[in-house]
Amino acid sequence: MKRALQKGRTIIFIAFLLFIWELVVQMAEVPHWLLPAPSIILLEGMQSYQTFLPHALATVQLALLGLAIGIGCGLTVAIVLHRFTFIRELFYPILIMSQNIPILVLAPLLIIWFGFGLLPKLIIICLVCFFPIVIAAMDGFRQTAPELKHYFAMIGATKAQTFWKLEWPHAYPAIFSGIKIAATYSVMGAVIAEWLGAKKGIGVYMTLAQSSFRTDRVFVAIFAIVLLSLLLFSSIRLIEKLMVKGRGYHAQHSEHR
Repeated sequence: MKRALQKGRTIIFIAFLLFIWELVVQMAEVPHWLLPAPSIILLEGMQSYQTFLPHALATVQLALLGLAIGIGCGLTVAIVLHRFTFIRELFYPILIMSQNIPILVLAPLLIIWFGFGLLPKLIIICLVCFFPIVIAAMDGFRQTAPELKHYFAMIGATKAQTFWKLEWPHAYPAIFSGIKIAATYSVMGAVIAEWLGAKKGIGVYMTLAQSSFRTDRVFVAIFAIVLLSLLLFSSIRLIEKLMVKGRGYHAQHSEHR
């Protein structure tokens, strides 16, 4: 009940902001090409639905594929860095420094190296999703209760058994936190990838709208990106609720520590 009330407050606040936006644009008589009112954006979205839908579906497919690859690569790297100390000491600082390189700087290089096909687009999305998953997973592995590790050592469990039977399931909440962040980034990464060259997608739709000064269509694309990100986030959250068991214990134990 309390969560539903909080969501209701958020929806009301967003509706209030849209109302203020509509009111200011109408009263100031702002040109539609400069800043369209929410009503104009909604009308354009309804009218161009059939044209926009194929672009949105292309972006969703690209984002999901890139997110899946990013999750696989991120978890693999996190496991390797956690299990092997000497590899972590060598590559963890490089991993941190790599996040200071803007994706838009790397994008032209990826086009030069791999062409205009699917591969450079997937690399961009994977790079965007990769970092939060690695960091969240490694934090989750490290937060395993020391007394539980000690118990596993006492009963003769190997390091591999301790990891897969204790540290891995214990890190589920942290891993899903990283995946939820990566899911929201994946749509943005897909749009950036489509700017580099694609036949269809929200990024292509935005480029065409900008070149023709159709600001209303640009805002349709922006709202679609926000909506898709929220849908992906909610889907991951639902999967988390279905998979993660014992979250109450994890929270109580963290508070106790």
